[in-house]
Amino acid sequence: MKIYSWNVNGLRAVLRKGTLQDFITKEHPDILCLQEIKAKPSQVLIDLPDYQEFWNPAVRPGYSGTAIFVKQGINVKSVFINNTNSGVNSEGRILTLEFQNFFLVNVYTPNSKPDLSRLKLREKIWDPTFLKHLQQLENIKPVIACGDFNVAHTEIDLARPKQNTKNAGFTIQERQGINNLLQASFLDTFRYLHPHTQRYTWWSYLGNARINNVGWRIDYFFISNSLKTQLKSAEIHENIFGSDHCPISIEMELS
Repeated sequence: MKIYSWNVNGLRAVLRKGTLQDFITKEHPDILCLQEIKAKPSQVLIDLPDYQEFWNPAVRPGYSGTAIFVKQGINVKSVFINNTNSGVNSEGRILTLEFQNFFLVNVYTPNSKPDLSRLKLREKIWDPTFLKHLQQLENIKPVIACGDFNVAHTEIDLARPKQNTKNAGFTIQERQGINNLLQASFLDTFRYLHPHTQRYTWWSYLGNARINNVGWRIDYFFISNSLKTQLKSAEIHENIFGSDHCPISIEMELS
């Protein structure tokens, strides 16, 4: 099973560009998790007859939101929307699907903002609540969590760590959120398979950052440790454009 995650920074925009359609044609994902869709289903003309659609748009127009597309024939047992008391339930940031042998959690973590005005929300409410959600699911069956976590975990995960130690996305508090996931026995799939590889998933639109590869790895797949032997690959697809993020993927032996 091939599962992909992509912060598209506006679903309507990538559809207009044709990049999402080209991506699906090329990669044939079994499951595709999207973040920052910035649209409701009624606002989007999307022709993907081979996929089931699951949406969690934000209440606020043109903002945030998540969606998951699952190939026809793959049984989705149940759907959970806004099922955490994260303080931002109206923003459509978490979408959870239950499959036969695992849960899949698609997440768009709140950005702490340049002035760090949302850092306290991240540290005190969001990160603990999200981890609790994953642990509650894991009590039932293994978990795969993916999406834009809006934090680079260690210095190898961004191009200029020294200049960003006090900036949103690389503060001690945000990085501790990832530490807590790992300490709870969730596995960072890319770092597990590529322990010393420096690659990125997001680049600023400013200063030719993508051309110069001045980026951050802030998009992740975390899996329950019990799924470790079923993990076959974890990839970053820098050659796919259309957003300030690129897609990431894992391949698992799952049923």
